[in-house]
Amino acid sequence: MKNLLSYISATLTVFLLLASCIEDGFDTSPSAQPQFSVDTLRMGVSFTEQPTPTARFTVRNRNSKNISISRIALRDDADGHFRINVDGFAGREFSDVEIRPNDSIFVFVEATLPPNSTPQLTDIFAHLDFTTNGVTSSVVIMATGQDVARRRGYIVTADEHWDATYPYQIFDSLIIAPGARLTLDPGVTLHFHDKAELRVFGTLTALGTPELPVNMTGDRTGNVVGDISFDLMASQWEGVTFMPGSRGNRLEHTIVRNTVNGVWADSLSQATFVNCRLRNAAVYPLVSRHADLTLIGTEVAEGGDGLFAMMGGRAVANHCTFANYYLFKAISGPALHLVHFSEESAVEGWDAPFLEADFSNCIIYGLGEDIDHGDFTGCNVFFRSCVFKSEGEDDDNFIACFWDTDPLYGTVRSDYYFDYRLQPDSPVIGLADPLLTLPAAAHDFYGTPRLPAPTPGAYQTLLPAMEGEE
Repeated sequence: MKNLLSYISATLTVFLLLASCIEDGFDTSPSAQPQFSVDTLRMGVSFTEQPTPTARFTVRNRNSKNISISRIALRDDADGHFRINVDGFAGREFSDVEIRPNDSIFVFVEATLPPNSTPQLTDIFAHLDFTTNGVTSSVVIMATGQDVARRRGYIVTADEHWDATYPYQIFDSLIIAPGARLTLDPGVTLHFHDKAELRVFGTLTALGTPELPVNMTGDRTGNVVGDISFDLMASQWEGVTFMPGSRGNRLEHTIVRNTVNGVWADSLSQATFVNCRLRNAAVYPLVSRHADLTLIGTEVAEGGDGLFAMMGGRAVANHCTFANYYLFKAISGPALHLVHFSEESAVEGWDAPFLEADFSNCIIYGLGEDIDHGDFTGCNVFFRSCVFKSEGEDDDNFIACFWDTDPLYGTVRSDYYFDYRLQPDSPVIGLADPLLTLPAAAHDFYGTPRLPAPTPGAYQTLLPAMEGEE
């Protein structure tokens, strides 16, 4: 019995010692304050009159005891632009929010910003006050509003001219009817909502400049997670289609990105791209089906199935970069996919002329294969002074090419950094054939002259960090 009592006494002692280590009391000292992951919650730029993306920050208790935040409340938000969720509960004011030692809670913030009635960005501020043990601390909330011109299922039936006063947000579709022309001024941005598309039956003219390119992109703003921007995400909208018979299309310094299907040029359509970027498509950034395409100084990059699919028709590419470092799946096809260029590659039932393609001073280099395996002998498909990843050799269709040569892009895929300008130690700088540089390719996307010693690919300009060393 004595041993049993001793055992019980020892057990109770251990239990009491353990219990004393669990502190359920509250620290009521004014010095016991929460810590915030930010002083100012910057929510970024969002379109007015529609909900912003959700932003968040954390509130931590670094103290050894519990703390109780007696009041959390919005201030300077009389018009109710902001919405708050604290630890899973929505409201504008909260009481007695407890945080255990070395624990934290999340605060989520959304807003719907009022119209600015001006093209300029407008900052909206509020404060979220936290009162703990008689001391009030605040986190500044800042959201920036951008007015947009919204177009829903819009059809251009006569010639229209869109300027860059406001960006445009496209819902459902933007259609250019047969016989109509839509002209986009320098600096115009078209933001396409989920599943929206641009279909061109008539004619599209996009006149960007090095300083003010035309942009066609999705309408999601901010970051997907952490520092990863929505600018990196494909499949945000459907893409651009030049419908059968659409002619006279010309895009200069125009960026088309974040699509499902990229740019499609359908039967007998015609389009010219000068110093453009067609990038980040879930399928192909560029597809031509018996169309007539001219690409000069253009980057075609990042496609889930490949970069440029050509089925018959005509294609001229001069000083273009074809680079595939697509993020979101294993790339399923070569950068250049050529069909209907010979009897062997003909598409059954298509009684159309075989493909005529001329690639000069281009770079074809990236993950996956650079070009379909096939015999171009006797076909009107030529590559002149081009840089390839493949270990090949010249013949009648491949003339003065650079084989198995890494051009050294600035892109670092693992860091989500995509820049297809070349590093200063690139082995191909100045090696393009100047006799093949077309007049329209005299300057690159950034306005840098190519001649007298042009570099293959879309960019004569080197990486910005290195420009001062030239």
